[in-house]
Amino acid sequence: MAQIEGRNPVIEAIKSGRTIKKIFIQEGVRGKKVDRIIKEASRFNIPLQKAKKDFLDKKARSHSHQGIIAMADDIKYVSPREMVEIAREKGEDPFIIILDQVQDPHNLGAIIRTAYAAGAHGLIYPRKRSADITPVVTKASAGAVNHLPLAKVSNINYTIADLKDMGLWITGTDVRGTRPYYSADYKGPVGLVIGNEGKGMRRLVKENCDFVVNIPMSGELGSLNASVAAGVVIFEVVRQRRST
Repeated sequence: MAQIEGRNPVIEAIKSGRTIKKIFIQEGVRGKKVDRIIKEASRFNIPLQKAKKDFLDKKARSHSHQGIIAMADDIKYVSPREMVEIAREKGEDPFIIILDQVQDPHNLGAIIRTAYAAGAHGLIYPRKRSADITPVVTKASAGAVNHLPLAKVSNINYTIADLKDMGLWITGTDVRGTRPYYSADYKGPVGLVIGNEGKGMRRLVKENCDFVVNIPMSGELGSLNASVAAGVVIFEVVRQRRST
């Protein structure tokens, strides 16, 4: 059973068709989004239960539940192959985000949100040494976890090899990349790898990329936050694809 906290994440979960078992609503809360949740809950026969703020504060796992907590079925994961098939069924070249041990839940949520907004066909992350889907990640994604296909895999390198066999070109991002991110061609089938916040991509993952790009920077800072760097390159992919 998964816990979803906050008004937007709960609305997005309902919109996605995810099975919601119960919604707790804080006594006395008001607002358009609360009214919408109540209306949608009635429409889909989702049980509502009023609760005191102290109860929700204790139950919440994120910093702000906004007076709303839903209990839902766990996220349904897909396989990387299914992501590729989803893209090709739409007549589009696959665009898949691959995370190599991104461990901050806010970064994971922000990258999922960006990937969904950019029209990516899915996001892959490892089972171990990675942030996982939690109420914090769901809230940071603004509910995009309910819409973007997600895959959780045991071995990123094996997954990269499989994606290559399916025709994808794998682009890594690293401060020591051999070319600026805007000089690469992303118009075909692409897998984009984002590395760990502190260490970047692991050596073998980097070696398995077809090429590695960097984001040119000014000043004394050595790198960008992982979710910011992901956003820069993800929307370069979007820009190139829309310009064709």
